[in-house]
Amino acid sequence: MKHLITVCTAVLTSALSFGQMEVSLSSGYAIGSATMKLGERVSMSETENSYGSYGEGANVQIRGTYFFDDSFGVDLGIGYLQGSDQDISVVDVSNLQVDAVARARAFGASASVVYKFTNNVYGRFGALLKLGGKTEGVVYQKSVFNNDEASALGVPEGSYSETNYKEDFHGKFPLGFVGALGYKHDLGSNFSIFLEAEYYGISLKRKDSEIAEFNTNVVLPDGTVAVEGLYTLDNLPEGYNRKTTYVDNLSNTNTDTSKELSQKVPYSSFGLNFGITYKFKGGGKKE
Repeated sequence: MKHLITVCTAVLTSALSFGQMEVSLSSGYAIGSATMKLGERVSMSETENSYGSYGEGANVQIRGTYFFDDSFGVDLGIGYLQGSDQDISVVDVSNLQVDAVARARAFGASASVVYKFTNNVYGRFGALLKLGGKTEGVVYQKSVFNNDEASALGVPEGSYSETNYKEDFHGKFPLGFVGALGYKHDLGSNFSIFLEAEYYGISLKRKDSEIAEFNTNVVLPDGTVAVEGLYTLDNLPEGYNRKTTYVDNLSNTNTDTSKELSQKVPYSSFGLNFGITYKFKGGGKKE
């Protein structure tokens, strides 16, 4: 046992003495990969599926990489994704207009193995997980009142309700895959720039959602607001729940509208990153 400890200590000490520490900062943009149906677009003439991934969008990453020798190292990174809008429900018919989109606002982390194929070309692959954040739904709805609804509210024919609300969706912590292939160009002994292609393979299972903002106004045909705040976050209309929980099993006799069946949503993406690396002075191969 003592012999094993001595050998392990010697190997670790050797790796650290010849190792090299780097810190990288990058930004990039990714497009959706392994997209799934997220919603529908409805017009007077047709209904069209809307496909996408919440992994599409701009990101910022900071990574720390430790090389044990000239080729092999490990990488730890954290990043933020500013997801682009994905169509969830777009409706344009005679008495109803809906524009509902959702976008990711997520923090993630990765742990990867890095291998240098040459002094300039490298690859990394490892595990990806979500640290926090949300999928934010933003909804606008314009609904023209029928005659009975207009009479009940005391407004003229052609009046309509205008609703704006936001709903935040949260998911269970997932585990995914990250892989990248990059090219690095040295600017000097300490700094270098790099360009890399990166793939994320991950999906998120929904846990709950909560309406964060809600407002409905009654608007006259000429655009004048007749009633402001007919419905608000503290006075939601029928059919809306402030908080919804997503479950795997739901009884056929369930009447609790605050519970819905869970689903997985895609966050997979393929993107390009550009960044700068700072190499700390220390061990490493002596020229």
